[in-house]
Amino acid sequence: MSKKISKNKNFLELIPIPKAEINWQKDKEGMVTLEIENKGFFNFLAQKLFKKPKISFVHLDETGSFIWPLLDGKSDVEQIAQRVKEHFGQKADPLYERLCKYIKILESYGFIQLSDSKL
Repeated sequence: MSKKISKNKNFLELIPIPKAEINWQKDKEGMVTLEIENKGFFNFLAQKLFKKPKISFVHLDETGSFIWPLLDGKSDVEQIAQRVKEHFGQKADPLYERLCKYIKILESYGFIQLSDSKL
């Protein structure tokens, strides 16, 4: 699913899809924690030499915890933005800048991938 997306594609029309290997949980307060397995040669060395954990836990804030379950492979960034606006109202402003930056960060960490077609 790592197909190239056209540079001319509107970012709001892209569909964020969580990577299948990332497990996540929501606690009783509704906060999401991502479980990221540290794979690869350098992570293996760090685990052996420096006692680094095999799994890292990434705790999302209130906004991230609301957004993560919306990344279902069916909703595009625009639809997610509307849900965030409905839930947080003015607290989410500047909505599109913040949401797009957040999604780009998730993609850069390899937690999600962006697609121009639904699952």
